[in-house]
Amino acid sequence: MEIIYRAKDFADAHILAGYLRARGLECHVGGHYLQGGLGELGATDLTVVRVAAQDVARAREVVESYEQSQREPATPAMTGSPLPSPLLVVALFLVSVLVLVNWFG
Repeated sequence: MEIIYRAKDFADAHILAGYLRARGLECHVGGHYLQGGLGELGATDLTVVRVAAQDVARAREVVESYEQSQREPATPAMTGSPLPSPLLVVALFLVSVLVLVNWFG
């Protein structure tokens, strides 16, 4: 098996492994335990994704597609205000007050 991707962390490696498997390519994620051995340090390039030698060309295309999707800007639907609507905030506040009144009242 050959290394086709060095991930920034094990979650990134498993996301790519899912992409590969969804396209019919068998792969292996290695290096999980090396990253955990460093504790809270932000170690990178320890987790790798490997594929069989005959699948390297196809896998590199998938990796390229994956990396490009990570670089694309957010869509307009994703750039909306992260704050909840004022009506929702008021409704949650009123429900909280009612619960507290019933609990202690």
